[in-house]
Amino acid sequence: MIKKKVHITALDGILIVVLLATATYMVYRVTMAMNYHWNWAILPKYFFYYDEEKGRWVANILIEGLLTTIRLSIWATLLAILLGTTVGIMRTSRRLLFRLISRTYVELIRNIPPLVLVFIFYFFVSDQIMPLLGIEAYMRGRSPFTQGIVAALMAPTASLNTFLSGTMTVALFQGAYITEIVRAGIQSIEKGQWEAAYALGLSWWSQMRWVILPRAIRRVLPALTNEFINTIKYSAIVSVISIQELTFQGMQIMAATYLTMEVWLIITAIYLVMCLLLSMGVRRLEHRLARSQGSI
Repeated sequence: MIKKKVHITALDGILIVVLLATATYMVYRVTMAMNYHWNWAILPKYFFYYDEEKGRWVANILIEGLLTTIRLSIWATLLAILLGTTVGIMRTSRRLLFRLISRTYVELIRNIPPLVLVFIFYFFVSDQIMPLLGIEAYMRGRSPFTQGIVAALMAPTASLNTFLSGTMTVALFQGAYITEIVRAGIQSIEKGQWEAAYALGLSWWSQMRWVILPRAIRRVLPALTNEFINTIKYSAIVSVISIQELTFQGMQIMAATYLTMEVWLIITAIYLVMCLLLSMGVRRLEHRLARSQGSI
């Protein structure tokens, strides 16, 4: 791969100066015009604190909220990929019923506000369906070791139903967008690829699995990356149903300390770092896939 040299032009310098000046002015306005007293010293204890009983440092609510956000985002992403890929294939099916079902799902979800979807799932799925499934009651009867594993991978037993509801909501919402991305990727494959796979005697499923989907996924990977990042950001919506993820914990700290600016700047920085790391990781994956195909 040929690395491009980075050249900083005069325009880049001007933009940097403008951004720094804008940030300085905003800090000045908050500090002087609003008479705001910055207090960063109190925030580190909300990341970690020293537990006298355990004799070691333990995670506090900001780290716990971050871990909950990561867990929720991972499970929601996996479910969204599974759902989006399945419905995306249905969108390209020759059967009218499959196309109608998939089109209805996409149009319905994409035209409902995410916040409304959260409340629908919370009051219907959590309150009505989850008790019937008995997941929480089942987990209460398991050993402490099993409950600990579930708590590490998902959520504590007491909040498991709410966590699952929030995860399914985010997955359902993101799945609709991934559906359209997968559909576009499948339809972008040249007709000759389909004909070559058919000439080899492959069944429709084998064609899709071994020929079409691998090429389609490589083409839509940048768009999928954007949806993975959106999943992390949309996870903040579930704070309205008291899932103790990062945004919810930020509101708790703000209510206790009244440090509005400091708390939300910290929360913003954490989300920014998570999304940037994900973008960098997927970019590296794109380069590896390109090398494997001999494109670079």
